[in-house]
Amino acid sequence: MAEGGAADLDTQRGEVAALLKTPLRKGDTWYLVDSRWFKQWKKYVGFDSWDRYQMGDQNVYPGPVDNSGLLKDGDVLVLKEHLIDELDYILVPTEGWNKLVSWYGLTDNQEPIARKVVEQGMFVKHCKVEVYLTELKLCEDRNMENVVTRRFSKADTIDTIEKEMRKLFSIPDEKETRLWNKYMSNTFEPLSKPDSTIQDAGLYQGQCKKLQLLPVVVPCV
Repeated sequence: MAEGGAADLDTQRGEVAALLKTPLRKGDTWYLVDSRWFKQWKKYVGFDSWDRYQMGDQNVYPGPVDNSGLLKDGDVLVLKEHLIDELDYILVPTEGWNKLVSWYGLTDNQEPIARKVVEQGMFVKHCKVEVYLTELKLCEDRNMENVVTRRFSKADTIDTIEKEMRKLFSIPDEKETRLWNKYMSNTFEPLSKPDSTIQDAGLYQGQCKKLQLLPVVVPCV
């Protein structure tokens, strides 16, 4: 057995190699792994034939999965800009990520970097892992100076944004609301289709979303 009671190195190598060939499917979740950590792991398990002489050598034991090299200024949620697939990070499917963490753990005070597979292309659709999320600015009608920034997947729906805003601004579910998109200095457009995705609605980085609380009409008795 490998260190920490993990699966033996041949098993680790074979299972992860197979999972890396998983085809991308819309809606699936994949995880980013810092390529430096992954290269160290490959040496330890003898992933490539030229690394077999170091296989199992404790001098190349990778330790817990460490994605700090991908993160901006120590922020556990924000990626550095302009990261490149396979140069800076490796993408692994959910099952592969779960196996790596079960064998090696995750560095303290880090969060998994999970990303969704989305469809791209106007006419010819192809699947791609959406590494960089869309940053939207959120505010409430009664206090538009209080702007909160959150990141969403292009596959998230308008309903997802509204649910997040209800949590952020402590708005109860029974309170009726209306969501607007600010796309010019003082021009708002209603976002009236809750099942429409951010991509379909044409929302892009930095746009401001306003949640308007509708007045409650109390019937006379």
